Amino acid sequence: MASYRKPIIGIPASILEVGENQIPAHTSGKRIIDALVTFANCIPLIIPARADTSDTSSLLDNFDGFFLSGGRANVEPHHYGAPPFPSDEITDTDRDNTVLPLIRGCIERKMPLLGVCRGIQEMNIAMGGTLYYRVNEVEGKNDHRMPRGDNVTQEEVFQLRHLVALTPGGLFQQLAQADEVKVNSLHGQAIDRIADAYNVEATTVEDNVIEGIRLKNDPTFTVGVQWHTEWKPEETDHFLSRKLYEEFGKAAQEYFNHKS
Repeated sequence: MASYRKPIIGIPASILEVGENQIPAHTSGKRIIDALVTFANCIPLIIPARADTSDTSSLLDNFDGFFLSGGRANVEPHHYGAPPFPSDEITDTDRDNTVLPLIRGCIERKMPLLGVCRGIQEMNIAMGGTLYYRVNEVEGKNDHRMPRGDNVTQEEVFQLRHLVALTPGGLFQQLAQADEVKVNSLHGQAIDRIADAYNVEATTVEDNVIEGIRLKNDPTFTVGVQWHTEWKPEETDHFLSRKLYEEFGKAAQEYFNHKS
């Protein structure tokens, strides 16, 4: 008889400088962990961003799915053939080099994968897509960056900002039981050319920015979204975010059951 346990979900860390002395640390947000535990019913583990010492295949052997969180840094442009960043651009080379091979490994193994904000961008790049460097500088596109300032609250940062249209007949439309939903917006970059591996699941109503993707002929659950799903998925206004966690958790449980 197959053994039972909750699925183990890997969360690749971002490198951030923390504390008064700005010491580099491998980090992931508490809200991300809480949302995965509560709504995906899984065991989340943070993976250090150390591609130079990581064996991607061995990492994949020990997990039942991966969650790609947002991050302060942008994926370096040489990964998708774009011009170099300005010298003051924040980057996270260790995360880039850890995550991109993991994405390709997940897809090859048909392992569940959910990417959020930077995560959807990583998913697109890993499979040959490209990004806009700054969406707000592209003609016809709006400013999707979060509000900034000393007095800006978390509620203001994560507030619902714009409508996204859900692809008719797509997974998102089925889960949301709606044609449109409103989402938050905290990103400077976004998908430009979508990788051939994916279908579009959601786009912004006002300026047609890609906000959701899914692997074509997806045998399990390989999904990316541009908004931050970890913000209040328990509330009615974030119903689709909650459903994405639930479906991700179910797929990861099925993946474990099948391999055990």
